[in-house]
Amino acid sequence: MTEQQPITTAPPADVPPMPEAPPAVAVEPPPVVVEPPVKKDRRVLRAVLRWTAAVVVLAAVGSSTAYGITRMERTDVPGLATEADGRWTYPEITKPPLPSGSPAPFAQANPASVHHADLRALLLPAPKGAKADKALAGRDGWLAKKDFLSVYGSEEDRDDLGQVLTDHGLRHVAARGWTAQDGTRTRIYLLQFDSGQVADVLQQDHLTSYDSPNHALRGAAEVHTDEEFPSEAVVMNVRHYSYTESKPYGAEQVRQAYLVSGDVVGLVVQSRKGGAAAVPFQQTVILQSQLLD
Repeated sequence: MTEQQPITTAPPADVPPMPEAPPAVAVEPPPVVVEPPVKKDRRVLRAVLRWTAAVVVLAAVGSSTAYGITRMERTDVPGLATEADGRWTYPEITKPPLPSGSPAPFAQANPASVHHADLRALLLPAPKGAKADKALAGRDGWLAKKDFLSVYGSEEDRDDLGQVLTDHGLRHVAARGWTAQDGTRTRIYLLQFDSGQVADVLQQDHLTSYDSPNHALRGAAEVHTDEEFPSEAVVMNVRHYSYTESKPYGAEQVRQAYLVSGDVVGLVVQSRKGGAAAVPFQQTVILQSQLLD
């Protein structure tokens, strides 16, 4: 607190001076009471970071959660297993380096929202104990367009979408797949185009509709919006469109999600005999989205 200086005024010339004032009595200011800091209950903090709340955290902080994994305890992040709720244990996730002088995909200096990092390095790694699907490795990590199109069920859809991809200037396809210990098969495809504007048009006009995708995958002729996917699971610069088969779905259940992030369109597919669990699918979609953000 700043001490105020007394303000004095010279007496008028014709007025006799005031008598001398008695000495001022010093008044001590009241003591400042400092409230002791409130000790935070660590158990509460850890509970907030459990999987059910982690998707809300993702909505608030976006990619900072994904790439802060090395600074957090393994039990506090959705990508790494804690209690037995069905999630998988993933390795630590880090963004690949950008080429020297290249801006990040959503930087102001990058109006086309181009991912300059190697597309193959943006693929989510397989979880612990999974068996890699070597058929998706392609040549030098690049998958041929025809091999990507084989995921769709009908020849007509494969032909139509193949022409659409050519018309929209498809540059690369990178893919990764694995089979988890519980038998769930995962396939992730990343398709890169010349700009975010092109990827947006592709998704809006040719890939997704309100309640279902425009092209059916193999073994998943009837799929609809996945009502189980948490609405709070938002990654700032990635849109996702999630679908699932409803019962009866035959021998396998298929879950799928299209991702759109700048110049990249992603497709995540999980299938399993008897039913594909919701939690590993949600976990995989969110972590892949974080890598693209």
